[in-house]
Parts: sequence; structure tokens; C-alpha cells
Amino acid sequence: MTTQATSDVASHTGTPDASGDPRTIAFPDLEISESLIRRFDQSGPRYTSYPTADRFQRDYPATSYLDHLARRTASDHAAPLSVYVHLPFCESLCYFCACNKIITQDHSRSAEYLDILFQEMDMVSPHLGNQRRTVQLHLGGGTPTFLSAAELTNLMDHIRRHFEFTPDAELGVEIDPRTVTPDSLAMLAGLGFNRTSFGVQDFNPDVQAAVNRIQPYDMVRTALQASRDNGFESINADLIYGLPKQTLESFSRTLDQLIELSPDRIALYNYAHLPDRFKSQRLIRTEDLPSAETRLQIFLMSARRLLAAGYVYIGLDHFAKPDDELNRARLKHGLHRNFQGYTTRAECDLVGFGISAIGKIGDAYVQNHHSLNAYRDILARGQLPTAKGFDLSPDDAVRREVIMTIMCSMPLDFAAFQARHGQSFESCFANELAQLQPYVEAGLLALDGQGLQVLPKGRLFVRAFAMVFDQYVRRPRVATYSKLI
Repeated sequence: MTTQATSDVASHTGTPDASGDPRTIAFPDLEISESLIRRFDQSGPRYTSYPTADRFQRDYPATSYLDHLARRTASDHAAPLSVYVHLPFCESLCYFCACNKIITQDHSRSAEYLDILFQEMDMVSPHLGNQRRTVQLHLGGGTPTFLSAAELTNLMDHIRRHFEFTPDAELGVEIDPRTVTPDSLAMLAGLGFNRTSFGVQDFNPDVQAAVNRIQPYDMVRTALQASRDNGFESINADLIYGLPKQTLESFSRTLDQLIELSPDRIALYNYAHLPDRFKSQRLIRTEDLPSAETRLQIFLMSARRLLAAGYVYIGLDHFAKPDDELNRARLKHGLHRNFQGYTTRAECDLVGFGISAIGKIGDAYVQNHHSLNAYRDILARGQLPTAKGFDLSPDDAVRREVIMTIMCSMPLDFAAFQARHGQSFESCFANELAQLQPYVEAGLLALDGQGLQVLPKGRLFVRAFAMVFDQYVRRPRVATYSKLI
């Protein structure tokens, strides 16, 4: 790191670290050194599911999906529902994007898509029963606000026809600041949405031009303020580090601006450059990407800046204000994790609609066809558009429980585990416990005869701990995983 870069980082750290070393992250009562990050950083899954989506099996029968729905609905203790709707359309291509999207300026396509989407909802909803209540809804994309106000109203009417929301349900929508106005945000609030998530990525004009996403600071500020004015309970902003043209200094200025906007939550994502998998990323000049060293320094600086600004580290790449419900759930050991990331809600059955949407029904995962043509044609034949899925074995289900507990940094109590599963944790996972010893010795984990606990500075490394319990991670795979940090 150059002298200039060191000076820039040190100028934003607030109270200096006790060590005097600017290459540390000062969490409350502890420091995480750069050397520790380098020692344990590796590539691995983000564990929004276990097994991860790259392990789902092709040609998974839709009848199996319906069987799982029937069993869950017949249960005396049927889980609440979470609903995800994938809306894939975008007016322009963001070069970094790895989402399943359709680039078009023909807004008539969304009306046709809704008709097909409603067919899927109409086919699935009779299998959900009448007693289950819905505690979450998330519209993702693509760009959900590609849809017109009338189309979004029609969509919400159709969803409410099939799903009964609890009074405290979370209704979230992903927002591209280029596609909304104060009036459209007021409309979304009127439809019942109470959470917004804005794709900010970076405020630097050169970075925005390099990824083909021009959205000036004033545009984002107006959208966030309109969200507050319309009573949205939680506002999230996404940042991405590792994008072309980014430097330590330029990203520090982006943080200045975002901290001024003061969103309730901030997600600090590490860009994974995989042009062999995602065609749009081939439009990014490899020589414009920051080096691995610069990326690490951007992360270190960003974490320090956000902590100094009063945000709390939730886990992985997520930060939140102390009074945000994510942090309250963390303090009460009530965090959960699903395909939308960290959530405060208890374990739900997730029902996904739209192309490539993923669902989780008990001990099974299902995923729709990625292709719009296949999705449409299969529904036209009166069949569900299920393309992939996975039925968890009893061992998978136990490992999922352990992995998700670790990912949420919750204590893993061995006595409670034995009471639930009729066998001791130590006998089930003797090899895994031995593999965790280097993390214990480094002060990242606490492990004794009573249980396993992720220590505060270990929260940066939860993906590494989870990988120890993943029986699939060392088998051949299609997916390429991102670095932990």
C-alpha cells in the first residue's frame, strides 16, 4: 500500500487503533488485522442455501415440488410463507450484473410476462392451503420498477388474492434509482411496501461510466429522501467494491456521500469478475479492475469507515444501524438466512415465482427455468416450470441447520442439538471439530464441551467455518465461488 493510500485510510478511521496500525479493523473491544484476513481468506459459497444452488439437480420433477407442498400444508405446524417474485426486465445493461435479466426498452413485454406469472401463481396457490400466513414478500430483478404503476398494482392485487399477509409482514422491493420518482415511491408505499433496497454500487462518474450505470448522487439522494418521506421502515443501499476504475481514494469519497445519506442498512459486496460465465462482464476492461491488494484495502477502509459512522457489523458484508431490526435480531440470536440474505423472520417456506426463481419447501429446494421461452411454453402446457431441485437427506438437513447457525453467528449448543437429533454433536462431527482448531487457536471461534460460538472478530470468516461442514464443497462443481473477503 502506498504512503498516499495509507494516509487516506488513516484520515477516515476515527479513533486510531490501539496498535497504531492502519491496516486493522477496529470492532468494539477488538481488532482484526490484515494479516489475519490474508491467512484465512479463501473462495467459498455465500450459503443462502445448503446445499448451494450449484448443487441442484437438473430435470427435477414438478410433481416432487407439489408433494413437498402437500406434506407441509398438511402439517399441524405449517411454516409461515415468504414469497419471492422475479421481474427480469431492465432498460439498460449494467456490465457487472450477474442476475438473470432481460434487457429491453419495450415496456409491453412486462404485461405479457405478468400474464404468465399469474398462471404460475394460480397453479401453485391451491397447494398452499388456507391456514398459512405470509410474513415476507420480495420483488427482485432485473428492475421491478420497470413495470408501470398499473402493472405493479395489478401484481399486488393478484398476490394478495393468493397470500394473506400478517400485519407486521415485510414487503420489500429492489429499486434502481434511475427508474423511480417521488411519486412512484409514494405509489409503492400505497401498495403496502415498507422496505426499499437501492442499487448504488459507486458514486464516482468514471466507475459508473465503466460499468454503464450512470446515476448521479443527487438522483440517489432524492430517491432515498422520498423513501423516508413515504414512511418506508428500512432503507438499504448496496455498494460494490472491486469495480473497474475504483481506487481507495475514489471509494472513500463514495462512502462520504453514502454515509451522509444515512441508509438504515448497507451491503458491501465484493465484485466477482467471471466473464466466462456472464457475457455482460466481457464489456469490462480487465486492465481497469483494481488489483487484489487494492480490493483488500478498499474493504478494510470501508469497514472502518462504516463502523466509525455508527453502523454495526451484522455479518458477511452487511452493516446496519444499531436500532435497525437486523441488529436487534442479531443481539437476540434471532437472525436467519435465505436467498435474499439475512432476515429477521423465523424459518419460512419460500415460494418463488418467475424465471429462475428459487423456492425452499421444508427439506427441498426448487428452481424455475432460466429461459423465458421455456418458462412460458411449459406453463402454456399446464405444467409448472420447475427445472432444478434438491431433496435433502437427513444428513443434509442437519448440516444445513449447523451451517445456517454459523452463518448467523448464533451459539450452537451441543445439549440442545442432542435433544433435537438424538445424537451428540461431537460424535456426528468429530472430523469437522478437528478442522476448526486453527480458527479456535486464532481467536475466531470458542469451542468447548458445551458448544460452539463464533466470536466477534470471527464474524468476518463465517463462510470459512461453514465450509468445514459442507460435504459437497470439495466435489467437482460448475460454479466459481467468490473470495470470502
